[in-house]
Amino acid sequence: MSESRHFDPEPVLKTLPTGPGVYRMFDDTGTVIYVGKARNLKRRVSSYFRKGAHNAKTQALVGQVADLQVTVTHTEAEALILENNLIKEHRPRYNVLLRDDKSYPYIHLSTQQDFPRLSFHRGQRRGEGRYFGPFPSSGAVRETLNHLQKVFPVRQCRDSFYRHRSRPCLQYQIGRCTAPCVGYISEADYARDVRHVEMFLSGQSNEVVDELVGRMEVAAEALNFEQAARLRDRITSLRRIQERQYVSGARGDVDVIACRLRENLACVQVFVIRDGQNLGNQTYFPRTPPDTTPEEILYAFIARHYLGETTPGELLVSHELSDGEVLEEALGHDAGHRVRIASRLRGDRRRWMDMAERNAEHALSARMDSEAIMERRFEDLQQALSLDEIPERIECFDISHTRGEATVASCVVFGREGAIKDDYRRFNIEGITGGDDYAAMHQALERRFRRLREGEGTTPDLLLIDGGEGQLRQAEGVLEDLQIEGVMPVGIAKGPRRRAGEEVLLVAGRPDSIRLAPESPALHLLQQVRDEAHRFAITGHRSRRGKSRNQSSLEEIAGLGPKRRQALMKQFGGLKGIKRAGVEDLSRVPGISTALAERIHGHLNG
Repeated sequence: MSESRHFDPEPVLKTLPTGPGVYRMFDDTGTVIYVGKARNLKRRVSSYFRKGAHNAKTQALVGQVADLQVTVTHTEAEALILENNLIKEHRPRYNVLLRDDKSYPYIHLSTQQDFPRLSFHRGQRRGEGRYFGPFPSSGAVRETLNHLQKVFPVRQCRDSFYRHRSRPCLQYQIGRCTAPCVGYISEADYARDVRHVEMFLSGQSNEVVDELVGRMEVAAEALNFEQAARLRDRITSLRRIQERQYVSGARGDVDVIACRLRENLACVQVFVIRDGQNLGNQTYFPRTPPDTTPEEILYAFIARHYLGETTPGELLVSHELSDGEVLEEALGHDAGHRVRIASRLRGDRRRWMDMAERNAEHALSARMDSEAIMERRFEDLQQALSLDEIPERIECFDISHTRGEATVASCVVFGREGAIKDDYRRFNIEGITGGDDYAAMHQALERRFRRLREGEGTTPDLLLIDGGEGQLRQAEGVLEDLQIEGVMPVGIAKGPRRRAGEEVLLVAGRPDSIRLAPESPALHLLQQVRDEAHRFAITGHRSRRGKSRNQSSLEEIAGLGPKRRQALMKQFGGLKGIKRAGVEDLSRVPGISTALAERIHGHLNG
């Protein structure tokens, strides 16, 4: 590796200590371009200037270094805190940077008044009362406040507005406030609503439901049907809120952090869980230099995101972090309590991470669908396949089945603006030998292009087939039989090791296959289209298979007797509510074990 023309590192390297510290690299204009921390400054900084294999990011960085300065610290944890402060101050070009550094919002419940108020709060928590959160975004706070107001009509108006009322406001008229301002509710009844709010925000929503169910039954027995109906509606609303909570029953504060990286575009998804309640999620797209790994992104993100801010007792991460102990020490010192970082997850924690990873994938896919990126990919595809023009429309076909059962073919469509989901199609394959993918592909293509011959639909420029030579021959045969012109069939087959980036392209009419570089935008486009076709096919197959197997009657579930069925119907308001409930929700009903809840859920949802 060639060293920077502006900087001779040897004099500096000779004087570096072997202890922990922070180093700053400057370009020839005096701008800080990189800040790093090290357990051994001499060894770490020297590694940048050794001749040998370095990735593109390091080569570009070292090529611009004109000066180097270090700061010695007592411990590596101190170095991490200093590194974080310097990165926030200088925002160096070659560091992972966050774009959103605002403080988290909270829900505030005042306590100094006879009739407390719920409100949105951001900033230092100095006022009297209880603070619930932090929430990942202001939208999550406002959505939660809106839901709470429908179930527990605790006032959310400003004190100045509250003190000067002589008659109820509109919130009372629409059932979202009990008008304590004009004495329409006693302090005791209002305090009960406040207590329910505190219980719900503290993760005790199931206890609130049980209490409301008891009050509803008492009201019904006393023939007070109007009050029983109001309580029933509250229970139904509360159950709907609970359905939005993927996590329930757990205790403690946990943040779930997943990272996904594609084509040097990184997405970090953070789910915030406080006292057993999933308070929502926030998506971040940190600026990352080329060749940065997900582990490096996560490490940098956690340091930038949490140091100096509120940090929960546990962080669950999608990738194992090197030097994770140092990060734990620094975060614990900063937060004033122990912080644990875990990546080897099981049970509920594994499910939480799966949720975060799915959301990260979705957000990353949406980001990559942006018009500018898609345009560049289509241009690169034109060059890679030596096309006369940039393709305007790509259709991709894939087949999905389970041992030949319920075979479904998918057709997804992409244009230069991204996925065209209105044009997606599925084909239920019939009349073939189970497991014959060639016959399934032939039937799906024939049905699609026969419709085209009859004037239905738009002709694609590129027909992408998920498969090898056999599937590609089916596409060629169908196009020839139906005399469809102007469509180029291309097969995308996995390489010998079946790894992403090693795909082989088979182009109809060309003797040689094409293998694109793993970083090729054209390959990324074809991978994205292929993966979307695969997802769409699997979803259709599972739906078709589930319909053929599904039985919805509760009476047919072993171990579910009349009393338990009645308890389920009471808690969830009917079969539709039971079917919508998760395993955790079902298992909270008295008499329903986790095993039985899983049986019920699987029976009703296929």
